[in-house]
Amino acid sequence: MSGSKILYKPLGMAFGMLGGAVASALFNRTWKAVAGQDDAPDAHDENRAWGEILAAAALQGAIFAVVKAAVDRGGAVGVRRVTGTWPG
Repeated sequence: MSGSKILYKPLGMAFGMLGGAVASALFNRTWKAVAGQDDAPDAHDENRAWGEILAAAALQGAIFAVVKAAVDRGGAVGVRRVTGTWPG
């Protein structure tokens, strides 16, 4: 395993956890702005309609995917700057 991959693994895990926290906070703020509700619907919430639950899930998935891609790409670029090689 190359040095860049060894460096990238623990950093990628740490940034992944941080990215998850950022994505969660971003989703909560976005849901509050879009729906005007403090809490997003849960799939097991019988008082919420299908459309609302699926819209919340789609929005959450999109936000998490974009944040994950940005964190992964940023981490790889950072490792390349430090080591001179791409970690993938």
